[in-house]
Amino acid sequence: MAAQLGMITIGQAPRPDVAPIMEKYLEGRAELVQVGVMDGMDKEAIEQQVSPREGDYVLTSRLRNGDSVVMSREKIQPILQKKITELERSGIRQILLLCTGVFPGLRTTTSYLIEPDHILPPALKAMAGGRRLGVIVPLEEQKEDLKPKYTSLGLNPLFAVASPYLHQPDHYRQAAFELKDKADLIVMDCMGYTEEARELAAQASGLPVVLSNALMAKLVSEMI
Repeated sequence: MAAQLGMITIGQAPRPDVAPIMEKYLEGRAELVQVGVMDGMDKEAIEQQVSPREGDYVLTSRLRNGDSVVMSREKIQPILQKKITELERSGIRQILLLCTGVFPGLRTTTSYLIEPDHILPPALKAMAGGRRLGVIVPLEEQKEDLKPKYTSLGLNPLFAVASPYLHQPDHYRQAAFELKDKADLIVMDCMGYTEEARELAAQASGLPVVLSNALMAKLVSEMI
């Protein structure tokens, strides 16, 4: 029996945009078990229960129908913790959080919780090696929200905005072009970006572009 990797999106599962990237690098070594924080909720319920208030740490993700939704970390974190606990109780030993945002205090009892915000920034610091780092994020508000996870490591990246959920290729090109002369390496800091988005950003900037979910998939594949 193949190992199982729990994968929790902060939107709704399954994630046909991201799952193929994960499966490509897992190479059949693990079965993906996908769950979503907003599974079973319609858009009206989502807007009522998790819409951000002023000053909240803001995140975005994808619904099952392909729509995007913006949410408050403070409001979704209790639901996210419940999903983690449910996966652990079902016997899944390794759980990947499909989000690059920072979630202080998430916990498991015996399962291993893989949080991209703990892994990607140090890896990117090593990859940058003193070169200038550019970061593409989905939302304007995230320029400030996501900055501390880099500055705490001594990085001072420049940010640009392009949502992976609006399906507008020109946004990727524009964001990458904004960083073209200000960075030496670009990271697409959301687990929702696709290989197509990475290619568009690379073409527009002429720079190496790191896809967060692909980097996480490669690292996780070595842990299975």
